[in-house]
Amino acid sequence: MNRLNIAKQAFNNRDLHQVKRSHIREAIKQHINNHNETRSTGFNLPEIILGGQDGLVNVLGVILGVAAATTNTQIIIVAGMAATFAESFSMAAVAYTSKLAEADYYQSEYEREKWEIENYPEGEREEIKALYESYGFKGNVLEEIINRIITNKNIWLKVMMEQELKLEKVNRREAIPAAVTVGLSALVGSFIPLIPFLLL
Repeated sequence: MNRLNIAKQAFNNRDLHQVKRSHIREAIKQHINNHNETRSTGFNLPEIILGGQDGLVNVLGVILGVAAATTNTQIIIVAGMAATFAESFSMAAVAYTSKLAEADYYQSEYEREKWEIENYPEGEREEIKALYESYGFKGNVLEEIINRIITNKNIWLKVMMEQELKLEKVNRREAIPAAVTVGLSALVGSFIPLIPFLLL
């Protein structure tokens, strides 16, 4: 079990002994060194590409399958239209539930970090220290940074969420715009393979 999973399990059980296990200096350093990827939870271009590409590929597959079975253009168009709308609604629903899941995940990690700061501040201080050591800070400068961060619990929590866990706050209200964007892009992508049959 990795350090993050131990910390989550410790939080769920409110087990301070297990929290301390997850805050051993070497485990913290290893976690930080292996956790340098950025993890954005914001709304962005990949959602549009995902919807459009998924719509195009899936509807193209349906159209090619039906076209192989019949030469009747009307049947091909009806099958393609059915697949288009099913695909669009499906992708919109996936985007909606995914965004809600992201928001829930952020909130659960926020609660865990908050609990750890309140119940085991020395372990969380070690995480801040290891984090800023990995950025190249040492000595008095490092201590000054640590002390400035930990004197304000809101800043401390923000640093843990954004810099240690690489998580950005996700608003549950983003779920509807994400669903609309992905659904519309899937709709547009789905119509592309239908165009030749509509022009016949």
